[in-house]
Amino acid sequence: MQRSWVNSPSEDASEDPSEGLYEDASEAPSEAPLTRAAAQARPEPPGTGSDLHLELTGEGSLRSRLMRALREAIDSGRLAPGTRLPPYRALAADLGIARNTVADAYAELVEEGWLSARQGSGTRVAKRATPLRGAARGPARPTHRRTVHDLMPSSPDASAFPRTAWIAAARRAMAAAPYDAFGVGDPRGRIELRRTLTEYLARVRGVRTSADRIVLCAGFAHGLGLLGKVIGGPIAVESYGLGFHREVLEEAGLRTLPLTVDDSGARVEELPGTRARAVLLTPAHQFPTGGPLHPERRAAVVDWARATGGVVVEDDYDGEFRYDRQPVGAVQGLDPDRIVYIGSVSKSLSPALRLGWMVLPGWLVDEVLAVKGPREMWSGVTDQLTLAEFIASGGYDRHLRRMRLVYRRRRDLLAARLGAEAPHVRVSGVAAGLHAVLELPPDTEEAALRAARRQGLALDGLRTYLHPESSMTPRDGLVIGYGTPPDHAFAAALDALCLALPDPPQEPAGPDEPVPVRRRG
Repeated sequence: MQRSWVNSPSEDASEDPSEGLYEDASEAPSEAPLTRAAAQARPEPPGTGSDLHLELTGEGSLRSRLMRALREAIDSGRLAPGTRLPPYRALAADLGIARNTVADAYAELVEEGWLSARQGSGTRVAKRATPLRGAARGPARPTHRRTVHDLMPSSPDASAFPRTAWIAAARRAMAAAPYDAFGVGDPRGRIELRRTLTEYLARVRGVRTSADRIVLCAGFAHGLGLLGKVIGGPIAVESYGLGFHREVLEEAGLRTLPLTVDDSGARVEELPGTRARAVLLTPAHQFPTGGPLHPERRAAVVDWARATGGVVVEDDYDGEFRYDRQPVGAVQGLDPDRIVYIGSVSKSLSPALRLGWMVLPGWLVDEVLAVKGPREMWSGVTDQLTLAEFIASGGYDRHLRRMRLVYRRRRDLLAARLGAEAPHVRVSGVAAGLHAVLELPPDTEEAALRAARRQGLALDGLRTYLHPESSMTPRDGLVIGYGTPPDHAFAAALDALCLALPDPPQEPAGPDEPVPVRRRG
């Protein structure tokens, strides 16, 4: 049993009313949240709460027992409407439990209408907190919270788009463009960009092709949809991957068959038993679990394609961003006649450009063009010409080198914060790319996602990426995109993330033993 007496003169007129449940920007739902640094820099007043006695009795987690005790105190009239509660830090210290437990309990009671929280006035008993007698107390209805921090994976920092260099490249490209560039478009896309990509992909990714085997598209999903209408199915996919890509293939009439994924990538030795006619892989950096496809498996999938006449579709996911290892060349270079290589600028520059490319075996080009149509209707010519000039002038290389340094710093900061504040959470998949996987204790993913929403975080759970027909045991985790937030907001996003993570597993404490407290800095 935990008991709490917090003795602070809340009626003192000199009390600072700004202290309460929300003590930093990641916790406050207000329109003008404070940063953690500002909250910590502010001097703590001598009185920061009200006298409060609580007994955490009964069954259930500490959070549910705390919520039950507060509801009973309000329902009995012991805590009258308008009564100010202690800040969650003070109450957590007095009870000897984790601050996150108290913060989550306060937040959930705010959702249920028992409490109210406003920045500047702390957390108080709601004016009409007492429900009708006999009314059922069901679970709180979900509320739509404003997203404060976007940690969704796969997106670059939009504020880092190289506007000045892009505009300069656009001016040069428009000045040099021939008249026919502004006529009816070639369905393969502008020859200037296809020639430039031929040289660039050979130099950077080891791709072997020619300009006449490149077909431009409006991003990876567009290219995958065109290809799905040509190659036929079924098609094997990695058990963990983007559900959106599976939907694109299914809309093209293809059934997707999951392959097991481990630390060495997809287990391509399972392919012969699937009767698949093609396979979609992310060999440079498996999404979302991370890590490249093992060299033996790269060779094995090529052997499979040659022996069966199958097609390997290579999604060059995050091929540009690597930090702790040498670049991994494209699998396409091993057999250009059996492998389709698809890339885009969605993560390296911006998804708003809608520019991608398919490097096709010669025998597939005409079939893909027949599906695409006789005219280029998807990607604007001016953007194609600008990208060609941007790459040829070295602007693309310079931008990628700069962004590798930016994203590597963010990745290192993420790993350091989690190592200090949540050492029980393993971070994986960080040798390349724009995201990390936080591996959580079993059966904690849903609770962590709810806590993240309360902190104003937008992020994904790992289970959402698992193929519904996969035989793999689901893993609990969070997929954290560290590329999306601008630099000035990244530290506050990490503050919110640390508050949303579950506490480490604990052995049941004896009746006289103190409950271990996880300290968050």
